[in-house]
Order: sequence, then structure tokens, then C-alpha cells
Amino acid sequence: MSGMTAAQRRWVSRAGAMLGLLLATFALLFGPASPASAHAVLVSSSPLADAVLPSAPSEVVLTFSEGVRSVPDKIRVLGPDGARVDRGEPAFDGAVVTIPVDPGGPRGTYLVSYRVISADSHPVAGAYTYSVGAPSSPPEDTANDTVDPGITAAVAVGKYLGYAGLVLLVGPVLVLGLLWPRRLDRSGPARLVWTGFGLVTAATLIGIWLQVPYTTGGGLFSISGSALSDVLASTFGAVLLVRLGILVAAAILLRPLLRGSAGRADHILLAVLGVAGIFTWPLAGHASASPVPAVSVLVDAVHVGSMAVWLGGLVMLVGFLLRRADERELAAIMPIWSRWAAVAVSALLLAGIVQALIEVATPSALIDTTYGQLIIAKVVLFALVIGVAAYSRRLVQRRLVTERPGRMRRAVWTELGVTAVILAISAVLVQTPPGRTAESNDAAAGGGGIFTTTLTSSVLSLQVEVDPAETGSNSIHLYAYTLENKPQPVVEWTGTAALQAKGIEPIEIPLLPLTDNHATGEISLPTPGDWQLRFTVRISDIDQATVTATVPIT
Repeated sequence: MSGMTAAQRRWVSRAGAMLGLLLATFALLFGPASPASAHAVLVSSSPLADAVLPSAPSEVVLTFSEGVRSVPDKIRVLGPDGARVDRGEPAFDGAVVTIPVDPGGPRGTYLVSYRVISADSHPVAGAYTYSVGAPSSPPEDTANDTVDPGITAAVAVGKYLGYAGLVLLVGPVLVLGLLWPRRLDRSGPARLVWTGFGLVTAATLIGIWLQVPYTTGGGLFSISGSALSDVLASTFGAVLLVRLGILVAAAILLRPLLRGSAGRADHILLAVLGVAGIFTWPLAGHASASPVPAVSVLVDAVHVGSMAVWLGGLVMLVGFLLRRADERELAAIMPIWSRWAAVAVSALLLAGIVQALIEVATPSALIDTTYGQLIIAKVVLFALVIGVAAYSRRLVQRRLVTERPGRMRRAVWTELGVTAVILAISAVLVQTPPGRTAESNDAAAGGGGIFTTTLTSSVLSLQVEVDPAETGSNSIHLYAYTLENKPQPVVEWTGTAALQAKGIEPIEIPLLPLTDNHATGEISLPTPGDWQLRFTVRISDIDQATVTATVPIT
């Protein structure tokens, strides 16, 4: 590089830095993908996983952590011979899915295979087994394989393009409408705005297309009219269609603004459309399915909007204003922009903190989950950007922008480069299970020490579940079935727990009926040992059964 001029060396240095940031971005988007996991969790089932029943049930019930919707022909129950024993369409009631099955099935091990769509539009796939009479070799079902990694990467790229387009659309429109000097030509910024408009439109159409194979588990061109209709009829599809409608309306209003002839009414209408459009991002993502959706949608919209204003304004600064505006114009523009940037960054930070607290939920999830680790990476990079932004603001306050424009341009380029990587992390985050559900998923996968057994009497069978089967507070679930394994309505439930080996006399277990055949209770078991749980179930004025389970408590 000894033969290069100073300007050439600076150009090569910047190009190298941007290339490195671009490679980091693509590494985040296309790096090794973890198995596609959804944001709802299967919290319970009936029959329980690995349960051995005296006879085949008439239905299988799956309960998830949030509301789910169906994927056609993706819920199956296979018998020991591999034949389907589910009958008719599953019934969806919020988070509960009821699958009717043939009660005359043979002895052996059955496979329940499911694929549904969680409330935040992500697929939930899984399987478990139960046995009738005695276990056997389980059947296999490959119909609900995980999403093609290529589709997952394409979805992340589409979301990244949407974020980039939003930046190139919102920030430049705001600067053109309120800060742009009249004497300067608008053709360059206009091309930038239409580029952003095209990216958002393309990302939205790509998102609708990819949602079909993403939810059904097919390839890029595994698209059918019915599957596409299902996507468009979902909340996700409806929100993206609304976004397309907003874009059509905005395209009409953008023309006079880009020509410099827009009036006050045009500015107000564009602002309303812009705010409405920004809300479509959280409504189609995690925020709509959070524990506090109204709060999550609002803070996520603030987060996305602040990002678009700040970064889009920086693009206009480095691309046009710092090169074209004269000293007098910059002296008027920069203090205003500096205040805007300070407000946008503050809102971005506050909204990000609130959303992270909601989605991560616990300190352990921040450290132990992919979502939490991505949040940490985002915070570190954001702190770097804040430092550079503070340096830029100091240049403005000391009126050094016109005296040392090179420093300002370098600072803005650095902000844009680092935030390009932050946008990539954001695109990955929206495809990653939030910390709150990832922890629940891990607990469910690990089984959490749950004890289950089925107790049989002369009049009924009782399925008992003790969670977590450890000292301290335990949840108890009881499910009553007839001897033909149909749900058995119960008139009265009573139960006790005792540990005679250590002199603990029977302790009453308060039981609360949840349905006709399902009751639950909470009890604290103070010491480890083989506890005797005794339940009396009355099904009529004269018929009742008493059964006992020995539960090892650790």
C-alpha cells in the first residue's frame, strides 16, 4: 500500500472494514443452524408420554403453553403396526388439541406425531409414545420433520431485507420532509427511498411465500393454493397483507414529498401510515404472543421505529448532507438531528430493555439460552455504537462538523457498520425461541423428574402425575378413566400423602376438579423417601375406588 495516496488508503481501509462487517452479517444469517424449534411448548398430554394403559384410549389430548392452530394432515396417531388410528379432524381449543382415536386398537406402543403453528407464527413439531397393555417397538413417522435449513435461512434473510428497507425508507423520508435544504437536489435521496420501499415490499412478499414451506415443512416450491390460503387467513398473513396495503397508499403520497411539493396534509398522512406500518412488525412476531402482548407490541414498535429513524438519518447524513450541504446549512441541521438521534437512541434502549425483560424472563435464560446470548451480543455492540454516537454528538456541540467533516463521516460510517451487524442479530432473534419458552422447552424435554403411573381398580383406572417428584412443593394431576379407557366423570376426589418410614402420618392433599375427569392439587413434601399417595375417587352415590401409589421423592 506504499504506492497509494492517502485518499486511496482510506478508501481501502473503509472497504475492508465494511467487507468484514458484511462477512460477520452473513455468518450470523447462514451459520450453522440449530434445529428449528418453535415458541410454544407441549406442557402436558393425555395419555402421558411413556404411559402404559390397560386399554386403548378414545382420544389423545395435547396441551401447549400458548394457543396453536392446525397444519392440515400433520397430526397423526400411529398404532404398533404403523397404521393410523386417529379418526377425523383434531379439535383445536386455544392451547388444547383433542385428537379422536380408534378405541379398539391393538396392544403395543403408539406414536403421537404432531406439527402445529404457535401464536407467533412459528411451527411446533414433536412426537411421543404411549403403550397399551405392554410396550413394543414404536412405529416411525417422518411426516413432521423439522424445517428445511435453507428455508429457515431464507426467512432470516427476508427479515433482514425488511429491516434494511425500513431503515432506507423511514429515516430518509423524515429528513427529506423536515430537514432537507431547498436548494439541494432530491434525486439521490429519492432513489434511496424507492430502494427502501422496494426492499420492504419484496421482503413482505417473500415472507408470505416462505411462510408456507416454513409451517408445512416442505421445500421452497412446495406451495399449494390451500396452504397459501391458510397462511393468508392466519394472523401473520393478515398483518402482512395490511402492510402491503399501507405500502400501496404510501407510494401515492411519497411522490409529491420526493419532488418537494408535499403539503402539511401529505406529511400527516405519511406519518400515520408510517406508524401503522411499523406496528405490523411486532404484530407478526414474538410480541403478539408474549405474556403481556399489548406492552410487547407497543415497545417493539417503538424499538423498530426508533431504529429506522436513527439509522436512516445516519444514511442521509453520510450519503448526502455531509457532502453536499454548506457550512450554514449544516450549522442549522446538525443540532436538530443530534437531538432527534438522542431521543431515538434513548427510546431504542428503553424499549429494548423492556422487551428483553419480557422475553428473557429469568437471569439463567439470559446466560443459558441462544436468545439470551444473542441479546448479550446485541447489547455489547449497541454499547459500542452509543460510544461512537456520543463522540459524534460532541463534534456537533463543539461546532466541529464543518471544520473537521472527515471525523464526522468516519464516526457515522462506524455507526452504520456496527448497526448492520445488530440488524443481522435482530433478524436471527425473531427466528429464535424467546428465553422464557426456551427454558420451558428444555424443562419439558428433560422431563423435570415427573413421576407418572396408572392405577387400576374394579371400577376405574386412575392416571397419576407428580411434578417434580422432589422435596418441596409438588403439583399433582389425576385423570380418571373407565375400564374401557374413556373419560370417567368423578363426583368427589380425596387424597392423602404419608411417609410411615419416617413417622409422617397421612397429610390431606387439597384437590381441585378442573374437568369431569381431571383434578389437580398442590402439596409440600418435606423430606425424601418412598411416599404413599392414597386417592379415593367417588363416581356415584354408591360407587367409589381407593388406590395407592408409591412415589419416590428425591
